[in-house]
Amino acid sequence: MPEVWGGIPGRNRNFTGRVELLQLLRARIGDAATAVVPSGDAEAEGAHALQGMGGVGKTQLAIEYVWQYRSEYELVWWIPADQPTSAVKALADLAPSLNLPPPSVSGHDEAAKAVLAALSRGEPYARWLLVFDNANDPKDLKDLIPVGPGHVILTTRNYNWRGVVETLEINVFRREESVEFLLRRVPAAISTGDADRLAEELGDLPLALEQAAALKAETGISVDEYLRLLGERADELLDQTPAAGYPKSMSATCSVSVTTLESRLPEAVELLRCLAFFGPDPIPPDVLRRSAGLARPLLREVLSDPIMLTRAVSELNRFALVKVNPQGRTIQIHRLVQALLREQLSAEDQASLRHDVHVLLSKSVPGGPDEVRQWPRFAALVPHLEPARVTESIEHDVRVFVLDVVRYLYQSGGRQTAQAIVEDLLRRWEDEPGGQNDRLLLTAQTRRGDILRELGDYALAAETDRAAHDRAKEIFGNDDAATLSAARALGGDLRALGDFAAAAELDEESRARHVQAFGEDDPRTLRSINNLALDYGLIGRYGAARELHKRAFIGQRDAAAGDINWEVLGSWNGLARVIRQHGEYRTARDIGEEALERGRQELGAEHPWTLRTGRDLSIALRRTGAWQQALDMAQDVYQRCKRLFGLNNPDTLAAATCLANAERTVGHIDEAFDRAQDVARRYSLVYGPAHPFTLACEGNVALLHRVQNAVEKARELDEKCLAGLKAKVGQDHHYSLNVAINLASDLAALHELDRACALGEETLERVRGALGDKHPVALGCAANLIIDLRALGAEDKAAAFAAVTLSNYEQALFPEHPDVKTARAGRHLDFDFDPPLI
Repeated sequence: MPEVWGGIPGRNRNFTGRVELLQLLRARIGDAATAVVPSGDAEAEGAHALQGMGGVGKTQLAIEYVWQYRSEYELVWWIPADQPTSAVKALADLAPSLNLPPPSVSGHDEAAKAVLAALSRGEPYARWLLVFDNANDPKDLKDLIPVGPGHVILTTRNYNWRGVVETLEINVFRREESVEFLLRRVPAAISTGDADRLAEELGDLPLALEQAAALKAETGISVDEYLRLLGERADELLDQTPAAGYPKSMSATCSVSVTTLESRLPEAVELLRCLAFFGPDPIPPDVLRRSAGLARPLLREVLSDPIMLTRAVSELNRFALVKVNPQGRTIQIHRLVQALLREQLSAEDQASLRHDVHVLLSKSVPGGPDEVRQWPRFAALVPHLEPARVTESIEHDVRVFVLDVVRYLYQSGGRQTAQAIVEDLLRRWEDEPGGQNDRLLLTAQTRRGDILRELGDYALAAETDRAAHDRAKEIFGNDDAATLSAARALGGDLRALGDFAAAAELDEESRARHVQAFGEDDPRTLRSINNLALDYGLIGRYGAARELHKRAFIGQRDAAAGDINWEVLGSWNGLARVIRQHGEYRTARDIGEEALERGRQELGAEHPWTLRTGRDLSIALRRTGAWQQALDMAQDVYQRCKRLFGLNNPDTLAAATCLANAERTVGHIDEAFDRAQDVARRYSLVYGPAHPFTLACEGNVALLHRVQNAVEKARELDEKCLAGLKAKVGQDHHYSLNVAINLASDLAALHELDRACALGEETLERVRGALGDKHPVALGCAANLIIDLRALGAEDKAAAFAAVTLSNYEQALFPEHPDVKTARAGRHLDFDFDPPLI
């Protein structure tokens, strides 16, 4: 048995014949590595499609291949692929077996990406086999098939896979195979002659034969009676337009099974028809335990009676119409059966059943998406949204549920999936009469803005949120919940765009309106307080930011009753960060370590907010002199962010900046320089060349130029950055002051001591005004000035500064802190920049 073996269906004891097909498939696969060609311009090696009409046994053949040749592989994994979301989920579920974070930690989208990357590298397994069952359109799966040393088998009805992968066409059974199958399946209840007659009428279709055999085994129906029912109903069934690829005999067989069951227990058939409007993924049992609000009386009757529900499920399972997982009691219905059942219903019945499925899904999560303990429930429902066409619902409660799913996905890390759903909602809702006045539409718009901001599309996020804010004010007024929600989002956009002052102005007004509308302790007010704290941190009002972060953290922690959700962790980390910015490095480190541990326990090591907390803790460790520990944490956070989010994501860029600073601190200058240059270039692409973060990151590059003795380059770049920052945030902003301190060091290294001292004295006065006399940055600035004054020969002035500077520096840090030792040794201190959260 392979080391990793997941999702593989049980081997069919009735599998018969097809030895030649198995051998041919094995010969074609051989030892070729997988190299899927997305464009379809050429065939791929190592990926093979079993193609044919529905019900011909493609899946059974793939299963048999897996069992017969399992010893050739280290890893075998089965992937339901009829919907991209199902394929993503199945790939994500493989993550723990590859020593990758599970989807409960990183979200399904990111876990699947990590799995594909690991398989492509052949790490830790090079001999792997993936089976994509019931693949549909190649364009939906081209990004989900790994390129690497392993093999891929697809089963599909879609002819478009020809030219993309090597295709092996699967036809119906030969007649002798059909007869052998039936004789094995019901050996004591059918003769060879009857088996031949039945195979003839069913067109030798394997799935139809399986259904017929199951019906005969369960009910004892004679072949004559079966054929009579089939003949009586065939015309009616075949008059309808079947789904592409479904043969007549299969449709008829499914109908006969349902008809027979309906005579025994009509409630079971009603349940079956309801299940046909879910997705093919497992349906959690809780979904079927509610009946309020359903439109169909018989379905209400079944779901309101637990005994009747149990009987109905049991009957469906016996007739092989559904599969019941005995452990989780989840229910699955085959996608082919679902499609046939839906086609047999009138438009009116389809509409009422789809409505009831929407209601059942919307009532399946007792709590909201902000409660982390509810996330597994949301995760189990997500695969059913698209097949059930939930975004088409016009019911208010169902729409609220879909928006809750979007928020869950956004909070848990499934940003791309969340974006796809909310974009679909907006397309539908914006076209409705009066849709612009709908509160839910405005909520959807702000959800979209939140997602876009997380993905780094700041301009579009701001455009979305500003439109929602203006529309909400126009319709509902300044103090309405919809307007205030949009205002919170817009403040985040302004921060992201680098307009810190405008964000603070908006959020100050927003906070006052929140307090007036909801009170001090309402969760929405606490969010507005946290936002304003972020603003104050960005404009250097650290004392005020500290008090606001503390207020938000205490309020959100108390509201969560001891649980740690992402908002609690965000406020907790915000408090640690602003304490660090205020100069209290050791306290910030202590708080950050506690927050990170709780974040790992409650949200997982790779939740976005856990990673952000780890990044800020790395900075605090660096500031307290724990350089190697800071480097280790920075490396870990960066690698996780890069794998989960990509190189140009804002979290990855901030993590890369943190790592470059840590590398420089421990003396890895070449690595730090290359990384800092790359980060500055990427910041310019994501944020724009004039954004304060971009300019401050270029200041990090300038610092490294000086460390590498390219002092003239350092001076030129620092002068450019300082001019840009003065224009953008003012010369008294802490970003500007950091660059000014470093520029003074550049001038000193170029022996322009008069200019260095003049700039140093001016900057020290400004730093003290912004941060206070005893802030470590102010003391470090003074220590640099002392060196320059002595070099200039102004010993008396230098001595006046030195009398208090170094003793205060020891108190602010500690005597053996590396920065204190550097200052005492008469060497310049460097001041770097780490992008804060927005």
